[in-house]
This record gives sequence, structure tokens and C-alpha cells, in this order.
Amino acid sequence: MPTPTTMSEIARRLDDASLDAFELVRTTVTRAHASRGVFISFIEGALEQAREAARRRSRGAPLGRLDGIPFAVKDMIDVAGSKTSAGSLTRIDAPPASRDAAVIAAMRAAGMIPIGKTNLSEFAFSGLGLNPHFGTPSADFGAHDRAPRVPGGSSSGSAIAVQRGLVPAAIGTDTAGSVRVPAAFNALVGFRASTRRYDMGGVHPLAVTLDTLGPIARTVEDCVLLDGAMQGRSDICLQALPLDQVRFVVDSSVLEDPALEPDVARNLHRVVARLQQCGARVQERPVEAFASTRGLIATQGWLGAVEAWTLLRDVVEGPCGDQLDRRVRNRLLAAKAIDRRVEDFIRAQRVELMLNLLHELGDDAVLITPTVKHVAPELAPLEADDHVFAAANLETLSLTMPGSFLDMPGVAMPSGVDRQGLPTSVLFSVPQGHDDRLLRTCLAIESAWRARPTQ
Repeated sequence: MPTPTTMSEIARRLDDASLDAFELVRTTVTRAHASRGVFISFIEGALEQAREAARRRSRGAPLGRLDGIPFAVKDMIDVAGSKTSAGSLTRIDAPPASRDAAVIAAMRAAGMIPIGKTNLSEFAFSGLGLNPHFGTPSADFGAHDRAPRVPGGSSSGSAIAVQRGLVPAAIGTDTAGSVRVPAAFNALVGFRASTRRYDMGGVHPLAVTLDTLGPIARTVEDCVLLDGAMQGRSDICLQALPLDQVRFVVDSSVLEDPALEPDVARNLHRVVARLQQCGARVQERPVEAFASTRGLIATQGWLGAVEAWTLLRDVVEGPCGDQLDRRVRNRLLAAKAIDRRVEDFIRAQRVELMLNLLHELGDDAVLITPTVKHVAPELAPLEADDHVFAAANLETLSLTMPGSFLDMPGVAMPSGVDRQGLPTSVLFSVPQGHDDRLLRTCLAIESAWRARPTQ
């Protein structure tokens, strides 16, 4: 019998003993080691932890529903005994972490087993996922004559590990779109949580105001399971919110963007039609706070870049600066030009815009936008031309950066494919702190879509 691909299915089969935790993890580890560009390092002790999980289940005493399930960890997150490279050669001599990050400790307490540290854009500072030091992983879309596509970043390895079926789930960080974008490019579900949802202890920072974490999996149901484990609340069970009780708002100004690919827009409209068929109320109108945030980022600069420069300045200007991916280094140097007065203005505007968004959406609406304006670009042209890379990176992040700036929890979900068969994605977002309502809504959407598959 083939290994199941979702956590929820794995959990059911572990419960009924049709799947053994040790065999599951041994197969997972073997396949992960055989992959290229997906993992930077592997975590010792995974097989022994799997044996212990199997023993607990044989005694009828599992730690919980997720006991014995393997997962992958973005290499920005500490795992005891493993180096945290942040995807950079400048950290190649960093000592191993002395303890697990708080979220890893919480997931271990639920019996979950980290098997490896996944690849990423260097220091998590790109939305495309390229890494010249450890290789750039790419999705397997089943067409061998198709040119490789970018994986999305920065949580590239986390997404590709799930897309290729190496692990059922992975966790990543998200500062400007680093969970949502790779989920979008690879037909996965990615959840960007509000910044205060998880304990960030042991997570290598990039921009402390905007940094958060999130799961990447094949289903919303799995993301909900992971979210609970990451909070140390594996016993919490969120129930789907009836769609006829949900109000959705489609930002019409985003749909008028000339850079939006027609197939992305077409698939979003299909999603909206299906929601309406399920009884949901959907409005299409401009969301001024979201549009103003897009304008602020375009004209004044990205707060995350300012904070990243503050954090990484000594690396960029130090003796190891020439070891950095030149594309990452150039972006960081560009952020150096944003002066303190502009930064203060951006921060003041952020507070005002977050309040305006809450006023516009209220505490019951869900914002709908495309996750990314386009499908995953071809990899080779971006590797060959830094100007092409910079332009593509900015466009790729242009619809996820505003949500990060406004601290909006967001769930990226597959919306279909374009004419080439490449995945498109829709993003559901809500104001800061309304994470549970968002997840309950997306559970309902997923359930409705299963009952009424895409035509």
C-alpha cells in the first residue's frame, strides 16, 4: 500500500495500525536523503524517535494524534544538535543549536519527528527561492520536457519537500510571503499566522516586526493540525464555519492590475462563483487600506528590508560579505538608502493602515486576492540576469507583502491551473489576530470543494 500524503490520513492509519511509525519514518528519511537541493542537513535520532512512537502506539499510549508523524523544518529554525545555516555560507561554522526552538519543542511534545532542515533563499530574503550555495530545489509537475520553475521563497525546500511527497508537512517562516508564495507555486496550502501566534524563540530573525511562522501542507486540515501542534495545543479541534455565515470581499483594485495573469484572474473568479454557490456572501470592491499599503511599499520602501539591513549589516559589510548571494546582497545594500525619517513615517503609517483595514473589513469579513499575480517563472532566466530576477521578485511578493505589513493571517489555497498546467493560487486573509476564524473559514471552503470538485 502506498504511503499516504496527508497528515490526517497518516494519523488515521497509525491509529488503526495499518501503518507503522518506524517504517513510515524510515521510508521518509531514505527518500529525503536521496533528494537534491531540498534539504541542507538531516537531524540525528529520527529513527530512534520513530521506534519510540511505534512502541507507544503498540501499548495504546500515543502522545496524541500526531505521534510518529515526520515533518521538515526550514533551516531558519533551531533544532537541538543541528546547525541553523539560514541558507548562508557565512554561517557554515556556526555551532549546533543547544536546544530546540519553542515550536519544535512543542511539536516534539505531540510526538512529531523532525527529519531534516530544508533549503531556502539566503537569510530568507527572496520570494523566488533561489540558492546558489546549496542548490535550488524545483517541483516535480510530471512533465519531463518542461523547463524547471522557481520553487518560491523563501521557504523553498519546505514547499518542495511536501510537493514531492518527501514529507507530509513542513514548517517555514514568513516575513513578506515566504510561506504563501511557495505554497502558491506548488499547489499547496500555506498558512501565514499573525506575528504573536507562535513563540518565536529559537527562530533566526530577518525582520522582527514582520517575522512569523507557518505550516505548509497539502490540505487546510493538515495546516490546522500543525498549527495546534506548533502552539502546544494539539487537543484543540477547530470546527468549520458555515459558509453562509461568512462575508467575503474581493479587492477589485487588485483584479484591475495589468500585471495580473489572465488565468490567475479566471481561476479566482471560479473560486468566487463556487463560494457563492455554497451560500457565501461575496462583495467585489476596492479595499482602500490594502491599496494604500501597496502604494506605500512601492513609494517609500519595504519595512522588512530596513530591519533586515539593521540585522545583517555587519555580515554584508564584513569580511564574509562577498560570500553572500549577490542578489540578496544587492537587495540589502539597497535598503541601506532608506533613512530613519522614512522608516519612522512607514511605521506610523502602518499603525494607521492596520486600524483602517479593521474598519473596512470589520470582524467578520475575509479578504480574497490572488496569492501571486503569476504562475512560477522559469528558473534559468532568473539565474542568468539579476535585473530580471529583481523585477520578478518584486512582482512575486507584491500581493503578500501588504498582508505581512498589516499583520494579516493568510491562507494560500490552490485555485486551479493555467493553460500550461501550472498551479495558480487564491489567498484568504483577515485582520490581525483573527487566525482561528480564518482557519475555520478555510476548513469550510476545503470541505465544500471536496464535496463539489472543480469542473
